[in-house]
Amino acid sequence: MAMKSFSVFFFVLLLLASPILQVARCQSEAEADVAEAVEGGELGIVGEEAQDFGSGNFDSAPGVETLCLFPKNSAKFISAGEETELLVGVENVGESPVNVIAITASVHLPFDHRMLVQNLSAQAFNNASVPSSKQATFPYIFAVSKYLQPGTFDLVGNIFYEIDQHPYQSTFYNGTIEVVEAGGFLSVESVFLVTLGIALLVLFGLWLQGQFQRISKKTKRASKVEVGTRTTDTSLDEWLQGTAYTQSASKSKKKK
Repeated sequence: MAMKSFSVFFFVLLLLASPILQVARCQSEAEADVAEAVEGGELGIVGEEAQDFGSGNFDSAPGVETLCLFPKNSAKFISAGEETELLVGVENVGESPVNVIAITASVHLPFDHRMLVQNLSAQAFNNASVPSSKQATFPYIFAVSKYLQPGTFDLVGNIFYEIDQHPYQSTFYNGTIEVVEAGGFLSVESVFLVTLGIALLVLFGLWLQGQFQRISKKTKRASKVEVGTRTTDTSLDEWLQGTAYTQSASKSKKKK
């Protein structure tokens, strides 16, 4: 029974931990993709002055693929008021070179993207291009307001570029981030992992205790039966000595 309960609890805890394991697996795949991009392309040069890209929206160009990576931050925890770096990978499978202009991002409420929380700073690039059939990685450093309350928000990141003097833009990230207080010691992920480890240790200890108690009961039960048998036999011999039963038993042995 104890073994069955331990298996059920362990299975439930694995189900709870599966989202984090999935995030870690996707992050490792993204790290491999960005590593290839760094090897195959050229890093962009950060411009000293940010450009005004206007309020217009552009279409994405065919043959341009983008991906995003938060280095050493798979859970996407953003400390309020502190700088955070992410990497944007660009792959050009078209025939013309891609001239990267800038990267911008904004923070929105998760339930309604029309509710803008903060426009983040723009990162401009000079002479940053991705040749045909090549890949490149571009850094983007941003910081959310230190007055932003901790919680879950949506981050939307766009990269602006030109192909044959035609402007385009691609959304490299449109997902959730977790804003935490600066200098926070424990994160949600670390608390969950610590709780999971403690629960597993407690369940394992209870299982060992149950096994030990079961073995102890079996040993005590066996020893009581043996002692009782010897005591009964000895007492019967003492009580029957000198009686007619013992005399008849001795006679029958002689006859044999």
